[in-house]
Amino acid sequence: MSTSLNTFASRATLTSGGKSYTYYRLDSLAEKGVELSRLPFSLRVLLENLLRREDGVTVTADDIEFLAKWQPTAEPSREIAYMPARVLMQDFTGVPAIVDLGAMRDAMKALGGDAEKINPLIPAELVIDHSVQVDEYGLKNAYDINSLLEFQRNRERYAFLKWGQSAFNNFSAVPPGMGICHQVNLEYLARVVFTTPGGEAYPDTCVGTDSHTTMVNGLGVLGWGVGGIEAEAAMLGQPVSMLVPQVVGFRLTGKLKQGTTATDLVLTVTEMLRKHGVVGKFVEFFGSGISELPLADRATIANMAPEYGATCGIFPVDAETLAYLRLTGRTDEQVKLVEDYYRAQGMFHTADAPEAQYSSTLELDLATVEPSVAGPKRPQDRVALSQTAASFAKQLPSLYGPNANTKGDRQIVRWQGEGGHPSADGSIESAVGAPEPGKDGVLVEANEPIPSIKDRFGIDVDPYLHHGSIVIAAITSCTNTSNPYVMLAAGLLAKKAVEKGLQTPPWVKTSLAPGSRVVTDYYNKAGLQTYLDALRFNTVGYGCTTCIGNSGALPTDVSKSIEEHGLVAVSVLSGNRNFEGRINSDVRANYLMSPPLVVAYALAGRIDFDFDNEPIGKGKDGSDVFLKDIWPTQEEVNKTVNDSIDAEMFRTQYSTVSDGDHNWQALKFPLGDVYGWEADSTYIRQAPYFDGMPAIPTPVTDIHDARVLAVLGDSVTTDHISPAGSIKLNGPAGKYLTENGVKPADFNSYGSRRGNHEVMVRGTFANVRLRNKLAPGTEGGVTRLLPEGTGMSIYDASVEYAKRNTPLAILAGKEYGSGSSRDWAAKGPRLLGIRFVLAESYERIHRSNLVGMGILPLQFQEGDNVESLGLTGEEVYSVPGLKDMLDAKFANGKQITVEAKKADGTVLHIPATVRIDTPQEILYYQHGGILQYVLRQLAGKA
Repeated sequence: MSTSLNTFASRATLTSGGKSYTYYRLDSLAEKGVELSRLPFSLRVLLENLLRREDGVTVTADDIEFLAKWQPTAEPSREIAYMPARVLMQDFTGVPAIVDLGAMRDAMKALGGDAEKINPLIPAELVIDHSVQVDEYGLKNAYDINSLLEFQRNRERYAFLKWGQSAFNNFSAVPPGMGICHQVNLEYLARVVFTTPGGEAYPDTCVGTDSHTTMVNGLGVLGWGVGGIEAEAAMLGQPVSMLVPQVVGFRLTGKLKQGTTATDLVLTVTEMLRKHGVVGKFVEFFGSGISELPLADRATIANMAPEYGATCGIFPVDAETLAYLRLTGRTDEQVKLVEDYYRAQGMFHTADAPEAQYSSTLELDLATVEPSVAGPKRPQDRVALSQTAASFAKQLPSLYGPNANTKGDRQIVRWQGEGGHPSADGSIESAVGAPEPGKDGVLVEANEPIPSIKDRFGIDVDPYLHHGSIVIAAITSCTNTSNPYVMLAAGLLAKKAVEKGLQTPPWVKTSLAPGSRVVTDYYNKAGLQTYLDALRFNTVGYGCTTCIGNSGALPTDVSKSIEEHGLVAVSVLSGNRNFEGRINSDVRANYLMSPPLVVAYALAGRIDFDFDNEPIGKGKDGSDVFLKDIWPTQEEVNKTVNDSIDAEMFRTQYSTVSDGDHNWQALKFPLGDVYGWEADSTYIRQAPYFDGMPAIPTPVTDIHDARVLAVLGDSVTTDHISPAGSIKLNGPAGKYLTENGVKPADFNSYGSRRGNHEVMVRGTFANVRLRNKLAPGTEGGVTRLLPEGTGMSIYDASVEYAKRNTPLAILAGKEYGSGSSRDWAAKGPRLLGIRFVLAESYERIHRSNLVGMGILPLQFQEGDNVESLGLTGEEVYSVPGLKDMLDAKFANGKQITVEAKKADGTVLHIPATVRIDTPQEILYYQHGGILQYVLRQLAGKA
């Protein structure tokens, strides 16, 4: 039970379904003159959080009153302490989180404390969804092969997670092969109203170690992505320190027109909000149009909040919310409680509900949305479908590879459907045969390399490939695979295409990765899986796959042709991220789109295709087939949804979601409250952040004589800083693994090795598309060692600087650290020896992560940047006055002067803002990081 001081007499009793619950009435504030209807829905959720947790210290009556009297246009200035109901994790970010908690138990013992205090105090729910890779595809047993390979590669990580389940209270894991964490959250984990054994009821809220945690906002659950280190602190009872945000209202009106999808809508919304500017703000959707959006469409829009830059993108709880809860198999008792609770709080949305006040407002008529894609590098770069070919041609010069034929005079052969050997079910069997996983007890070896197109289809692929050729087509990611409308639209399009006699070109690596097993159930019930299989969109796994960078290798001859000709090859995916180097190292252009468009482009085989005027192919009768001939109508989609999906599917699948398959059930794991770290493990290593940590923090010092490790441009993402994809053989991480006896076929991915800091520090800034201006004319993780000017890898340079006791810095442009909430994008730089970053602006989560790892985020003054100040990165940098500023807790402001000394002795004085944004963050920085602060606090040393 909460121990609220209850200053506003808000504690009351709610009766629902014959049970009584304690809850905290928002209208208790209305009785004191607060007009609650003017508050956005999201802020009312925060207000309840404060009312319930008022203790006079962490949450005061003044905090509650300030939020209740929120001023829409005021700049964020007051910090509040928000405590989520639970924490959501996926395995890429969850493994290092559990590694950190395990290391904290060891450190707690070393400080003389009780290791059992290191234990989640709120539910921590992890879904293993990021590790499956698309090794095999286009085969009816592709899923079995990929699943077995996943277990072979990740056995040690998975055993570690099973140890975590046994060692920690309040920690549970959904085994691999069950679905994507955000879809599982939406369909199963989310309560909407959270209840405790003590009988309290309050809004379900969460923070997640994946930025797309916002997807659950579509269900009216307030949640957003945080760094893994911040999530660990929340698990250990630390509130999330945040400034009361501005809230941008987004009014939706009208109805989507025929031929458009929720994906087209979300790409339009993303473009609009990026232009408006919503970083650090809440976005709240309202208006008559939301009643026209199924909850799956709302979740699609909410999922993309990180892409439009907002902290969250939330919809209110209404009748559609209740209908979705029933559809997904929630109990009648839970659905009734949700309705009763939100009605009692005055937060149940109806058509006649008064509009709240917002900091600013945008409006979109749904009828104006047109079919769209986004690319080739960023989710916010929307392009109308009709303009995609022209847009690609315009972008092409900026995408060329080093061996590119830029004159465009390479003779191209158009594929006419020849080649391939259809099997009985329509899929293409490999000419070299498909392995049977587990047969006779023999393990499947990783397809490294996978069969060539020549071996598989009997054709020479080289003449067919050119700039714009699509080599990956993936129906993937939580954004769209949670939405039955777009998923069934893809199946219906595939059905019509197969019936017309169309085929997918052999060079397109096709894959289908549903977000939950329910998708397969309704595909089978609708009779559509057969048609997707016929186009080689066989199910390859139930996980993020291509969207997270686990697209797997391309066929050898495709990869060879791309490299030899410097081709700008293309991927099309129904995902939410298309940053450079993320999807596949051979692919330079990536386009996001709806699942049916993924199938359409896979059939076309190239991105420079005019669907309005070019036929996709010839039908069985010899006539031209256009996209309009196979695109399903909205009526067809709606009927298929209504006929193919029922609550029993969800109840059946989720009744055994925690069991896992036989591989998971047979997995052995160590026992004990502390983990037995293995010195030779290449997957799980004891986190080094607490090594030699004193009981009392060392005082902050000014930074002197730092060298710049990299000078970076705008929109450098966490994928650039800490890639999640494949590990290159000749890079520092690949060399480390080779030296430790790991075969290249078993390298796995950076994401899967996040429990080993030795791999991750070597992979920091190792993205193959990183452009470091300190090493002009290069791509990848290289720099110059200064003052010598010697070229070398960023990791090797950091080692040399460490020998010289030289602190390091990064110079960057706008939106530094955009993208995934990747804690290794801060942990890696910390282990490289980076003391500060000086950038034009930061993405919200990454700035917080930097502070959480003891790295100082500094921001140029408006109008200043590397170019305008004439900086090269060859200067020697100092940050004087930092200690006094932090000791005084910014009593005289947050402006500081960075000194940059040139080779000729000239010193530039650069005004900058210290982006430590809250008083709590000052404490984190003074302790060397958030985990060190929490550990000392739990040990009674802080």
